Order: sequence, then structure tokens, then C-alpha cells
Amino acid sequence: MSTAEKSQNHNNNESSNTESPIVTNSQVTDEQLINWIKSRRSIGNLSIPAPTENQIKAAIDCAVTAPDHKKLQPWRFIVTQGNARHKLGRAFLEAAEAKAVQEGETLSEKDRQKTYNMPLRAPVIITVVTKMKAHEKVPPFEQMLSAGAAVQNLILALKAQGFSTVWRTGLLCNEPAVKAYFDVSADDYVTAFVYTGSSPCDMPTRKPIDIEPLTRFEQ
Repeated sequence: MSTAEKSQNHNNNESSNTESPIVTNSQVTDEQLINWIKSRRSIGNLSIPAPTENQIKAAIDCAVTAPDHKKLQPWRFIVTQGNARHKLGRAFLEAAEAKAVQEGETLSEKDRQKTYNMPLRAPVIITVVTKMKAHEKVPPFEQMLSAGAAVQNLILALKAQGFSTVWRTGLLCNEPAVKAYFDVSADDYVTAFVYTGSSPCDMPTRKPIDIEPLTRFEQ
């Protein structure tokens, strides 16, 4: 059994207020690690137990090892949980209402409630935003890609500790009200809402993807 599988089984047997240690195992083979990464799936049905503060910090510690040209650290992480999710819901609603007005539309009460409830779909949301810096050798697109790599590391680190995730963005993620809520400048972006928690569902099997038409070797 791989490190990740052991961690998953351990967490499934723990209560929401019990923190499990991060397990390291030098005996994990390359094949096991590759198959484990390939088993990652986005899971939208999330509940408690949620990762603890130390587990979240451990995942962020992995996230910041993403490739980062010139060590600019062009990313930030905001953890939203508990009642703070309602504050985020209000920011989403404000953004949706402003967007509707701009487009000459009116939100129905159903859409208003759905928008407000979006952050309640998981016990914890880790928002990853860019904090890009002007640098002659590191254009903005490289810094944006670094943020995306940080998100992937974050998701895999949460998975290694036994938690499920889904990477969400959506039409509202970079609306002014949402960027203001996270103190994101006009030239920066909200790149991910990483919803995380535990899932009562069995992990679905990923269908194989044919990489042949996606790959070209030159020599």
C-alpha cells in the first residue's frame, strides 16, 4: 500500500478534531507514485473531517515548491472556513449582482441563494491568488503558470493527507467584488478556489487518456 493510501485510510477513521501525522515512506516505488498521481480526481461532494491548520500549512509548504523563476513567490493562499464562508458568499453575491446589472439582467431569488451558498460546498476553501512582480526576465505569464503549479502541488499534498479536493474558478472569480474581498490588485488574478474536505463517495476510476495525439517527440 502506498503512502497516500495509508494516509487516506488513516484519515477516514479519524474524527474531525483529530490530526493525523504526515507519513513518509522511502519504500514507495516510482510506479506506485506515478499511479497515485494518475488516480487524482476532482470530488465536489465534500464534508467533514476537514484538514486541520497544520495539515493545511503542510500542503501549502508543498505548494510553494512550485517552479518559481527568480524566486518571486508570485502566489498567496487565503484559507476560508467556518463562518468566514458566509462572508465569501456575500462577496460572490455582490459580484453576481454587479455582473447582472452590467449585462442588463436581474438575478432570480433562486440564483441569489445558489450564489450565496457556493462557499458552503466544502468545509474549507483555499484560495490561490497571484502576487506578480515586475521583472525583466520573468513575464507575467510565467508567474501565472507558477501559481497554477502551486495549485497542483497543493491538491496533491491534500490528497496525500487523505483529503479530497476540487479546483473551482467560475465566472465570478475575477469580478471586482471578489478581487476586492481577497485584496487582489487589478493586474493580479484569483487562480483557484481549492475546495477540500472528506468525501463519502468512492473515488471514481479515471478513464485512460490517449496521450499519442497530444505528444510529439523530436530528435
